[in-house]
Amino acid sequence: MVDTSTTTLSQEARPPLELLDHLVQEVEKVFHGKRDVVRLALAALLARGHILFEDVPGVGKTTLSHALAKSLGIGFRRIQFTSDLLPSDVLGVSVYNPQTSAFETRPGPIFTNIIVADEINRGPPRTQSGLLEAMQEGTVTIDDRTLDLPKPFLVMATQNPLEHHGTYPLPESQLDRFLMRITIGYPDDEAERRILTEAHSTDPVLDRLQAVLSPQQVVQLQDRVDEVEVDPAIVDYLMDIVTATRTSSRLRMGVSPRGNIALFRAARAYALTQGRTYLVPDDVRNLVVPCLAHRILPAGASGTTLDIHDAAAGILETLLEGVEAPV
Repeated sequence: MVDTSTTTLSQEARPPLELLDHLVQEVEKVFHGKRDVVRLALAALLARGHILFEDVPGVGKTTLSHALAKSLGIGFRRIQFTSDLLPSDVLGVSVYNPQTSAFETRPGPIFTNIIVADEINRGPPRTQSGLLEAMQEGTVTIDDRTLDLPKPFLVMATQNPLEHHGTYPLPESQLDRFLMRITIGYPDDEAERRILTEAHSTDPVLDRLQAVLSPQQVVQLQDRVDEVEVDPAIVDYLMDIVTATRTSSRLRMGVSPRGNIALFRAARAYALTQGRTYLVPDDVRNLVVPCLAHRILPAGASGTTLDIHDAAAGILETLLEGVEAPV
């Protein structure tokens, strides 16, 4: 006998999940050779999280964010962080209008759907804190007015791991606000050939993109993340991974409960990007390093932020090998 409830669920789930696959293909028209990065960015959006890209300039961080916005038909802004950037330059300001004898609120560039906070570590701590608080709360307070940020809302912050002069490194408590920390890396030869060819084209490549989803559909898919089915054995698997970080002698700081929740939600969102309404162990395994490497601190860590991140990622990979995955 056929389980009609399961059949009905899969039929209802199929159209939006197919659209997610179409979205990935649309973004890949201009962001070549990095499908795994596109899926991670999409998972972060569906999980209502934010991303910190730590990479050298010129590998496509802004192109990815702009392509994602175009393919979703939503707003996009880029903010260049500098040492003299004020919180009001990002969030907005209240201005007195002499014609009306009243103060008027002028929202800042943060009031859009996708924000690229370029070189966030070059902004002063007050400005960083203002952005990160808005990311956490989903609102911005200007004087006595509290304004809701648009939905969906995604911050894609960047920082150069090789330059530290004149920067203000994000402390661990603020790094924890980012759902994922991702390194894009250089493209392979085939992808870079396509990039070179398109660089000489008179037709702007981003103009080729079509909106695959509407903002309302994105919000609906975000709501569906909590409906992804999770077997208790996978919850145990996730708990074993987190416990391993807390008991390892190679780590000075393990994963916090907030980090555990972040991994759980990101894995469920990642399952949707794979066309499934249920979680499998690979969803958790694939998200461990992006979601947890910036939330742990290796013992005796030193060097650049990229060195520390790479050391943390290596420890996580080793710990994963010692945790038995459910079958």
